[in-house]
Amino acid sequence: MSDDEKQNPTPGAQIRHLMRSLDRATLSTAMTGADAWPYGSLVMAAVDQDGSPLLLLSDLAEHTKNLKADPRVSLLFDGTGGYDEPLTGPRATVLGRIEKTDDARHAERYLRRHSSARMFAGFKDFSFYRVTVERAHIVAGFGRIHWVDASDILAGRAPELEEAEAGIVAHMNEDHADANQLYASVLLELSGEGWEMTGCDTEGCDLRLGGAVARLDYDAPVRDAEETRKALVALVKRARQSAAE
Repeated sequence: MSDDEKQNPTPGAQIRHLMRSLDRATLSTAMTGADAWPYGSLVMAAVDQDGSPLLLLSDLAEHTKNLKADPRVSLLFDGTGGYDEPLTGPRATVLGRIEKTDDARHAERYLRRHSSARMFAGFKDFSFYRVTVERAHIVAGFGRIHWVDASDILAGRAPELEEAEAGIVAHMNEDHADANQLYASVLLELSGEGWEMTGCDTEGCDLRLGGAVARLDYDAPVRDAEETRKALVALVKRARQSAAE
């Protein structure tokens, strides 16, 4: 997210940030048959580098049976947790079409976000899916309501960074666990010890500790591994300065 978007985020940037910050959503599909009732279910979600939602679904689930007949889906990302008045908090309904993906990078990005899913991700009845976003509806508080097209929601792709992401994340967790902890405890003011990085993209990185997830944005967008390294170093320096004050 650019400096201008941090100060005055566009509705599209708000939606993208919301999707990246949350690890679950409500998936809505259309049931099959004459009485095609809408069907909502809880799913654990991740996103691709550009913000496209990624899911791991079982063929046995009702929602999977539904989407095989009609690939149109919506995902509600609810960011209102912890608000005294939930209706003043942000939430976005993302509309798109879902299809299976055999891209190994999608699978790894999802499994880093949800490591417990590794125990069943290889089962024959489970498959990874990617949602091609078409538009979204965001409510970011009273009077802040917008329909937004996909072109204003999704981030530009950075192929060099996509290829380097797994190595960057492994390096940060194996060699710079102290930096991850500083990001969480100092910059994000989160409690707990042992925060790990699960992903990084052009605008920031994702952290996790047990059932808690967090999002940390860079000062400026990056395009490759070297720019990512500089961005992470800058955040560490800021965290250390803050901790010393």
